[in-house]
Amino acid sequence: MNASATLAPEAAAEAALPSWLTLLLAGACGLIVANIYYAQPLIGPISAELGLSPAAAGLIVTMTQIGYGAGLLLVVPLGDLVENRRLVLAVMGLAVLGVVVAAAAGAAPAFLLASLVIGFGSVAVQILVPYAAHLAPERMRGQVVGNVMSGLMLGIMLARPLASFVTALWSWHAMFWISALAMLALGMVLRLALPPRRPNPALGYAALLRSMGRLARGNLVLRRRALYQAGLFGAFSLFWTATPLLLTGPQFGLTQRGVALFALAGVAGAIAAPIAGRVADRGWTRPATGLAMLAVASSFLMTRVAEPGSPLALGLLVAAAVLLDFGVSANVVLGQRAIFSLGAEFRSRLNGLYMATFFTGGALGSALGGWSYATGGWPLTAWVGLALPVLALLYYATERRSG
Repeated sequence: MNASATLAPEAAAEAALPSWLTLLLAGACGLIVANIYYAQPLIGPISAELGLSPAAAGLIVTMTQIGYGAGLLLVVPLGDLVENRRLVLAVMGLAVLGVVVAAAAGAAPAFLLASLVIGFGSVAVQILVPYAAHLAPERMRGQVVGNVMSGLMLGIMLARPLASFVTALWSWHAMFWISALAMLALGMVLRLALPPRRPNPALGYAALLRSMGRLARGNLVLRRRALYQAGLFGAFSLFWTATPLLLTGPQFGLTQRGVALFALAGVAGAIAAPIAGRVADRGWTRPATGLAMLAVASSFLMTRVAEPGSPLALGLLVAAAVLLDFGVSANVVLGQRAIFSLGAEFRSRLNGLYMATFFTGGALGSALGGWSYATGGWPLTAWVGLALPVLALLYYATERRSG
């Protein structure tokens, strides 16, 4: 009697999120988030064709980042207010519009405006992640979030090499046309497959946005997890901004295809996301967080062991990429598992604040990566990269075990 009473709700919860739906949500997150990163390795050919100066070429990435940051703060909180499936499809529609305009763009202003819209529309992934957490039973929420986040991390890591390969075969326009078709097909599948999720809002949109300040000020877990990940994601962005410059420079002399193959190696780190979700479900978030930070810090130290340009140095750089991506992927899931346990009624707002904070850290890391490599080459870049997880570790050391 008691056993059946216990199993019945669990079975119902598991039926609400079967494995195929988890896989679909992971794939959707990967396809959507990849749109933010396709242009990063293509800055050279895009800026050359559209007439952007070298000084202005960075706007290609910056406009996407601005759009994504705005969407995190203005759109993602709507997941606590609006039916989630309809919201995801509407925001995805904006992303498709931006991708189509980018694919057809023949002038810089059109492409930069499209980049802004692509970033804004790509925040659909940050509506899908808390949506998955809502559908998952509490006892396996970390596992589900980890599985979905593994798709998102694969999308981030595969986007750059895929864009490089497609551009080498055809052109950068082709990459955006392929993405537009994939997004349209994905939208039709999600419309048919996703169950509706209707929140019970107690606030209007303006009050919803105002409440985010109170959530940030009054929630120590959110602040800690966001700042931990800001340090690690800053190191991630710094590494992937500077390593293509290092690898194509005189010490290693790799081609763009070689850089794409190097980026593929880092994809192995995405396996950390589902592992971290299971670890969090077992209550091991605190020690796993420290290990993730140590992994990111160690990855930069590894790159300073061998003679620059040697085969050993290249091998260690590949191993560092895997270890770095492993640590960053693990910590983002540990953080989401922690904040998603704080309350279902404001889960989307918490996710928006969490993502916006560490996305800011990533933008800072990208800027530091370009500056440090131009100023002192890889040695300075590696030490700056090491400093970011070390700062996170120092803050982590102040965390009370009860927290």
